[in-house]
Amino acid sequence: MSRFGQGATQLACEPTYHTQPGQGATEYLVLLAVVLIVALVSVALLGFFPGMASDAQLTQSKAYWASAQPIAITEWAARYAYDGVGSGYTHFYMRIRNNGVYPIRLSKLLANGRSTTIVYTGDWFPTVNIISVAYLAPGEEKAIGYPNYFPGIPDPGIGNRFFFPLEYEPTTRGSVSSNCSRTQPFGTMVVNDFGFEYIEYIEGQQITKQQIGAKPVTIKCMNNYD
Repeated sequence: MSRFGQGATQLACEPTYHTQPGQGATEYLVLLAVVLIVALVSVALLGFFPGMASDAQLTQSKAYWASAQPIAITEWAARYAYDGVGSGYTHFYMRIRNNGVYPIRLSKLLANGRSTTIVYTGDWFPTVNIISVAYLAPGEEKAIGYPNYFPGIPDPGIGNRFFFPLEYEPTTRGSVSSNCSRTQPFGTMVVNDFGFEYIEYIEGQQITKQQIGAKPVTIKCMNNYD
């Protein structure tokens, strides 16, 4: 047999591979199913660890409020406090600072379309109007928070510390969205449209203004307080 004929015979004997009809589509569907399963597992895990799902929101909220004008929030915390008789509330601590160039005096706390002028100084009593205790010179800071629930917070004097129990006061009840609890201590507290009404003192004039945050206050909860 000639070399040409031998080569032709070998070519005729080479196996031929063909992709079965629908095989490519089947492989694509299997791959897509695997991707979907991985995505569902990831979502389930994020739901199981509530703090993980809101890390970006926590960071953005804190950065926004730290540089807000004229009233900034330089640090904060939140925790669920059980009252011992079957219920409890989410309380928060804030350190606020006058970032502006003029003195200001707070007149209202604003939260999710609601407001309050009543604050507590020292302990649950006495209650006073915020305007009597919340004067801030440029650069001055004051602490908002019930000291028993946040032991160790800076306390430069009774005039520099007061607190709003947002979930307790009738005028602001329901303004807080929170999953802080005794059984889920590392959830988050969220307050939309949080802000302040304040009087700004400009060259002998008193001008009442409002500052409502473009981002909600979003605080990761501490361990609960019993």
